[in-house]
Amino acid sequence: MFSTKPVGRGASARKYDLLTALGAFALAQGKHDQRRVLRLMTLITARYNWSRDELAVGQREIARLWSVDERTVKREMALLRARAWLTVKRQGARGRVTEYRLGIDRILGDTSAQWPCVGPDFELRMAGDDVEKVVPLPVRGTVQAPDLTTGTEWALAQAVLHAEDTGTYASWLAALQRVERAGGRLTLRAPSRFHAAYVQTHLAGRVLAACREVDADVSEVRIVT
Repeated sequence: MFSTKPVGRGASARKYDLLTALGAFALAQGKHDQRRVLRLMTLITARYNWSRDELAVGQREIARLWSVDERTVKREMALLRARAWLTVKRQGARGRVTEYRLGIDRILGDTSAQWPCVGPDFELRMAGDDVEKVVPLPVRGTVQAPDLTTGTEWALAQAVLHAEDTGTYASWLAALQRVERAGGRLTLRAPSRFHAAYVQTHLAGRVLAACREVDADVSEVRIVT
């Protein structure tokens, strides 16, 4: 599952993914929910402290950001808390504003129905245990080495990938077919949209590195169906 604390390696991408999930969810709702989610997204973008996992902003400042009065801010923040999209980290007191944190688990659960609308790669990334984790499918028998008789950069790259990790090669890379080469861009065809999305999300770096190992002029690998 998407990391519930978007900090560290890949943090920027995870923040954008969270905002994308919220945006896709909002666009599937009525105008009142759309406006509420837009307000939250604006507040997150402008004032959320990701390293400390907190939102510490006074109602007056939020009202100015949202172009509303403070009564509206109180109501909207209460509704976001009721939905568990915001949780109180430290209650405010005289001279100190209330500190909140995002209820990322709840946000992900509530927005998951709209993930496929963004695309299969997004859905796979959001639902996956780890964007760096690759799951080889069970392979029966001996994994046949790639045919090198064509001498193409992809055939040679497949040989590199086969030698590095036979299981992953057999599960995800052997089925990729060379379509064309245009300058530095190599286009490969996957047998399904899911297969293409999985390779693009989890294995694109490995594939490009293998291609560049045999042909330094390859600068991009595109997966199509």
